[in-house]
Amino acid sequence: MAAAAVVPGDVLLLAEGDIVPADADLTEASALLVDESMLTGESVPVDKDVTAAAGLSAGTVVVRGRAVAIVTATGSGSALGRIAASLHPRPRATPLQRRLAGLGRVLALVTVALCVVVFVLGLARGQAPEAMAVTAISLAVAAVPESLPAVVTLALAIGARRMAARRAVVRRLPAVETLGSVTVLATDKTGTLTEGRMVVERLWAPGWEAAVTGTGYRPEGEVLVEPPDGRDQARALLRVAALCNDASLRPPQPGEDGQWAALGDPTEAALLVAAAKAGLDPAVLAELAPRVDELPFDSLRKRMTTVHRTPAGWLEVCLKGAPEAVLDTALVDDDAGTLSRAAEHAARLATDGYRVLAVAYALRDRPGAAVESGLRLLGLAALSDPPKPAAEATLAACRRAGITPVLITGDHPATARAIAERVGLLERGSATGRVATGPDLAAGLVPDLTAVRVFARTDPRQKLDIVEAWRAAGAVTAMTGDGVNDGPALRHADIGVAMGRRGTEVARQAVDRALADDELATLVSAVEEGRRVYDNIRRFLLYAMSGGAAEILVMLLGPLFGLALPLRAGQILWINLLTHGLTGVAVGAEPVSAQAMRRPPRAPHEHVLGAGLWQGVLALGAVVTAVSLTAALWAEAAGRPWQSVLFLALLVAQLGVVLGLRERLFTRANPFLPAAVLASAGLAVAALYLPLLQDVLQTVPLSWTDTGAAATAGLAAFGAARLGARGLILPARRKD
Repeated sequence: MAAAAVVPGDVLLLAEGDIVPADADLTEASALLVDESMLTGESVPVDKDVTAAAGLSAGTVVVRGRAVAIVTATGSGSALGRIAASLHPRPRATPLQRRLAGLGRVLALVTVALCVVVFVLGLARGQAPEAMAVTAISLAVAAVPESLPAVVTLALAIGARRMAARRAVVRRLPAVETLGSVTVLATDKTGTLTEGRMVVERLWAPGWEAAVTGTGYRPEGEVLVEPPDGRDQARALLRVAALCNDASLRPPQPGEDGQWAALGDPTEAALLVAAAKAGLDPAVLAELAPRVDELPFDSLRKRMTTVHRTPAGWLEVCLKGAPEAVLDTALVDDDAGTLSRAAEHAARLATDGYRVLAVAYALRDRPGAAVESGLRLLGLAALSDPPKPAAEATLAACRRAGITPVLITGDHPATARAIAERVGLLERGSATGRVATGPDLAAGLVPDLTAVRVFARTDPRQKLDIVEAWRAAGAVTAMTGDGVNDGPALRHADIGVAMGRRGTEVARQAVDRALADDELATLVSAVEEGRRVYDNIRRFLLYAMSGGAAEILVMLLGPLFGLALPLRAGQILWINLLTHGLTGVAVGAEPVSAQAMRRPPRAPHEHVLGAGLWQGVLALGAVVTAVSLTAALWAEAAGRPWQSVLFLALLVAQLGVVLGLRERLFTRANPFLPAAVLASAGLAVAALYLPLLQDVLQTVPLSWTDTGAAATAGLAAFGAARLGARGLILPARRKD
């Protein structure tokens, strides 16, 4: 029967590998182990039996055993459906959209007011109303950076392309910049900070211990035993763990990027990998010592026992299980001191966030009724889902960039603390770093959610509450996740990021972007791209608005110095076309600043002209006005064509400003900007020497002396932009 046809009351027959199609109550269960990570974030599969209070949930996967269950809820009534129902659309604008909307309102009011002033002053000087009306309208066009939408779109598109090249796929273009404003990064654990695969990391027995290297299910690594004479005992432990095992490893398949996969219980698969690292081939072991009997694992016994026949006819009893179920004198014959030491070491490993298994063994000459007795303890195996190699460095990079990382997981508190310490979220061995749990939140024991950096045992609603608490505190939040349980928080965060490789479809559909390689470092690269976009938008605004301010000031101040009508309407529009056209758009492709990830993010409510940018607009506008009017007044005093000199000086000064605002003047990363400046300069000269443009713009040819005066104005503006404007675009470097 198809999953879509299942209704409440139906009976489900489930076996290893089945996906549970609906919420259901268990009526029968045999050695049942269920992977619930997509719903709870728990990295280790969960034992289930008919006595468990919680039944089966839709979307979970049976990794071992079999079961019979009765369907209790489907669709929106299931746990999976309730999570999906909370993923309503978000109509919120991004921080950039809010900032630009505010800028548009301010520009409209200021520009209209100043243009009315220019119109009134022109009439007061006796200018024709028609001419002043055209001039005022032209000035309004020049003052408003009308190419801003093109600049923003180009910058976002380039950012999206660069992010895609870094394996961060963007679903909504405005979200490109939002990551650059992020102040809080809420991340889950399994598959994001960790490998998402169980591995054996440590082995222990009285007299020796070992570290196991390598990650994932690829059987590559070493078993490093101290002292070295314990190597044979370590191999013996791993041999028994590989025999007492129902899992198998699958080599990489075409199109899987060389990834090994596990079939069966991830914990048992990790034991097979460790055995392979010790030079043992599980397939050969199973052939040389075939299984003849077994006592399967169940949640009551918490152990598994298998019996194997050797080529010599002996019987090998292999047992593994939870330490509390194995370290019992009824099962093993070791002395009480040995068992006590093993129990103490197992407790320490569990406190460090490991899942611990005890392994025991016996060799019999004939079958016996009491299989699980008279065994010898071989040692302990400590397993974990280890942090990714780059996780610690990635979180350190976040902190350098002023981003606060927060871990939110459904895993056990001890596991969450251990991972947080290993990646640097909590100080190793410190008792001050609190791990808040879901029950703590439900009981109201955490009054300030923003004061906690690690949350464990959280449900989907609580993840959402944590994100909303940070947003209410004024933070711009980014949330990463891969499970269905992450969906609501992913949807409500300012920017949601899903793991594209192992993420569920619910998680991918809830977000603005997905990471194709599931690496948190890719997200940090995306943050860098977002900051580049915002820096370039501010760079363009400084350039375009200072030029617009200069044009208005020239029209206002020129008559006070005897220049009756400083510029004609056509000349104003030509300057605006050349400066805000190709040149302005090319600014959006400027490369990222070398300090982008060494400074804090912008304040969430900071205006796009904040942090001194509007003062910079006025200062640069004043410089461009001064050098342009100086060139015109010099030409007027010398009896030269001052209006054409002013036209060229004002245009060249603005081109000097745009070059001066580059962080790296001679970089080859954006060849379009110098090319656009050269093209604009060429068209400026054409306006003076081509007869057709001379007639339209009412210009005259200039001598070398006149052209030199205009070029001097451009150099002066370039120097002013170079000396004083960089700090207006980029905030001060973060102090470590």
